[in-house]
Order: sequence, then C-alpha cells, then structure tokens
Amino acid sequence: MARKELLHVLRDPTTLFVALFIPVLQLVLLGYAIDTNVRHIRTAVLDEARTQESRALVRSFENTGDFDVAVLAADEEELHRALVSGRARVGIRIPEDWSRRLLSGDPAPFLLLVDGSESAVAGQALGTANAVALRESLARLLGDRPLPVEVRPRVLFNPDTRSANFFVPGLMVVLTQIMAVMLTATSVVREKEQGTLEQLAMTPARPGEIVAGKAIPYLFLAVGEFCAIAAIMVGVFRVPIHGSFGTLLLVALPFVTAMLAVGLLVSTLAATREGAMQMAMGTVIPSIFLSGYVFPLDSMPAPFRALGYCLPTTWLIDASRGVILRGAGWAELWPNAAVLSGMAALVLLLAALRFPRSAA
Repeated sequence: MARKELLHVLRDPTTLFVALFIPVLQLVLLGYAIDTNVRHIRTAVLDEARTQESRALVRSFENTGDFDVAVLAADEEELHRALVSGRARVGIRIPEDWSRRLLSGDPAPFLLLVDGSESAVAGQALGTANAVALRESLARLLGDRPLPVEVRPRVLFNPDTRSANFFVPGLMVVLTQIMAVMLTATSVVREKEQGTLEQLAMTPARPGEIVAGKAIPYLFLAVGEFCAIAAIMVGVFRVPIHGSFGTLLLVALPFVTAMLAVGLLVSTLAATREGAMQMAMGTVIPSIFLSGYVFPLDSMPAPFRALGYCLPTTWLIDASRGVILRGAGWAELWPNAAVLSGMAALVLLLAALRFPRSAA
C-alpha cells in the first residue's frame, strides 16, 4: 500500500511541486514580510513655537529611529489632513508658548496624535513618545546627576528582539502542517474519483493498514520538508538553533503523523478534491490564530485558550521555540512529545474507523 501511494506521488508532478516548492516560497516571503519591530513611523509635525527647544524636541523623536518626519504642517488643518489621508501615522503639535513654559519651570505639554487604525504602530508610537517625554523631563530635573533608581534589563534567548527569531520557528511548524494536511487530504478522494476505492476496500488489507500505507510515503516527504525548512531558517534568516535539532525532530514526528491523519480524515469526509482542499484549509486557520503563533495564549479568553491546547500545532510551536531559542532539551519537551503522540494515535484511529464507512 505504501509503495502504491509512493508511485502516485512520483507520477504526480503537481503534488511534488506543492509539497516541495510552495512551503519554501511561503517561508521566504512570510519570513521577510513579518516584522513586529515597528520603525520609521511617518510623522507630521506642527511646530507653532519654532524655537531652539521645540526643534530639539523634534530631533529627540527622530533620533529614536521610530519616527520619520514626513510632513511639516503649517496649521492644525494640514496636520489633521495628513493623518486622515494616511501620509502620517503620528502627529506632533507643539504649542506656541511651549518653550516659555519649559524655561520657566512650568509643565510644558505638547499634543501627540496617534493613528489607532494600526494597533502595532499605535502601541510603539505611544511607548516611544512616553519614553522621550520622560527622558527630557529627567534631563531637566536632574541635569548631569545619575538616576536614583536605574533598571538594567537583559533580554534572554533573543537579545536583539529580531522578529525572524520569534516568527520563523513557528512559521516552520505552520508550513509543515499545511503541506502534510493538503498532501493526504486528496489521497482517498483521488481513489473515489478514479473509482478504485471499492476495490481498495475489498483487498485483504484492514482499514488501519490502508490508512498507514497511505500515510507512510507522505511522512518521509513531510519530515524531509521540515528539515529543509530548518536549513533555510538557519542559512537564509540566520536564526541559530541553541538546542538539539534531533530532539526537535523527535517531537515533530508525532506532530507530522497527526497532521497526515487529519488530512486522511478530511479526505474520507470530502467527495471531491476541491472540497477536500477547502476542508484542509479550514483546519489550518484555527491553528494559526489559536496556537500562540501570532498571539500569546495567555492573553486569550479561557475558552479559546483551552481550545488552543487541543491543537497539535500549539505543542510543536512551543517545542520549536524551546529548542531553537531557549536551548530546551528532552527533559523539558517530553510532555509535548507525549501529548502529540496521544493526538496522533487518536486521529489515526478516527481515520481508520471512518474509512470503511466511506468505502461502503
């Protein structure tokens, strides 16, 4: 059965193209496109004071690297138009009496307008603006004296806070899932469309053996693709692996098995290849948004967090980031492997139980 399925794959160039090339292309595109380090925010400035102090304040914003002055507004209406049109994401309005109030020791507020339509940009702008205001205030109050309380942060595991180091290990898992599910999703459907499913059911092979035979060739293909994506991650995106890749591969094996079984289960439910592909993509979307790949699980409401822990993707993404970023080993990741093995066994059982009913 496995040899028969392998011949189908080798004789189908479309399947090989989808399996080998598309995930690599997606990795390169998404790996370069996804960047949570918001920089160079387009900024509009209305400097009504036009003094040395107000210009120094604007330079303080530019020196952070987070703000680029794109519009020098002449009045409040032009400042508003720049934000509405999208030419600027942040507006800074410095009032006419700002320098006088600053030099006299009075509070000297200025207006910061932030476009909230992009939450990541808004959050970064607010955080940096508050830091600039705090630094300027401390400089005025303390002069050259050191701060009485000083924090010395140390970022572990990803000291440069590179987005690629965080997203690419998770993206590797998501792409492997997409490939594994879509490869096997059309397996049984192909037998239905070719009229060979009834003949297959009449062979001496039991349903479990048929399911295993169909999954084994794709298992080797998916694991090979997982290793290729890991090589691209290290070679192209310069994401170092601090732990043992062999440990990660051991945890990934039951995950890939579970995803192949999900694809086989989908193929027993769908009547056409198009329906199988749609159902396969329907299983991928929740895994992207509920697995912790994009949003932290701890920030989700309890029901969605519980649902996230029921997804195999959640457990492998955690293991992937553990091995690649934190240098975790088998002692820390064996629970992930145990959960994934249980999930794989359950889905394989469901696919085997469903197969005879589909063939009937």
